[in-house]
Amino acid sequence: MERRKLGRPTDQRMAVLKSQVSALLWYGKIETTFDRAKEISRMADKLLTIAIKSYDDTVEVVKEKVNLKNEKVSLKFVNDGPKKLAARRKLMASLYDLKEIKGEKESKSQYAARTKDIKHPLIEKIFNEYAPRYKERNDKQTQGGGYTRIIRLGERRGDAAEVAIIELV
Repeated sequence: MERRKLGRPTDQRMAVLKSQVSALLWYGKIETTFDRAKEISRMADKLLTIAIKSYDDTVEVVKEKVNLKNEKVSLKFVNDGPKKLAARRKLMASLYDLKEIKGEKESKSQYAARTKDIKHPLIEKIFNEYAPRYKERNDKQTQGGGYTRIIRLGERRGDAAEVAIIELV
C-alpha cells in the first residue's frame, strides 16, 4: 500500500504527521483533514502496538551505595528491560516530546514537584496509561489494532477539503 503524499515534500510531510500523531496521543482527539487522519491512524496504531508489546518488560536492579556515615546500603531500582528500552527509544524517535501542562490554579513549586521525575511526559503517558488499557482491550477482543476512530465532519468552508476528527478509542 502506498503512502499518501498530502501535497508536501517528504520532510515537511513527516514533520506534520509526527506533530499530529504526538498531539493525538497527548490530547486523545484532534481535528484534521480526512487523508491526514488516515495516515495518522496508521502511524498511531503502529506506535501503540510497539508500546503494548513491551510495556511490562522491567528488570529489578540492586545497587550498593555508601551513605554519609560510610555504611554500605543496597538500593533496589526498577529499570526498563531490553524490549521496553528499545520500544521507548523507537517512540522517542517517532514522536515529538510535549511538555506537561501547568494547571490553572497550580503554583510553580507544585508544578515542579509534580513533574520532577518525569523527563518525557508523552512517552510516560503511552506506557503508563494507553498500553495497559489497550492490552486489556486486546485480551478481551482477542485481536490487536483498531486503537483510533475517524469521524467525517464534511467539507471545510474555505477550500472544501474533507475534515475529520480522529480520536483514540
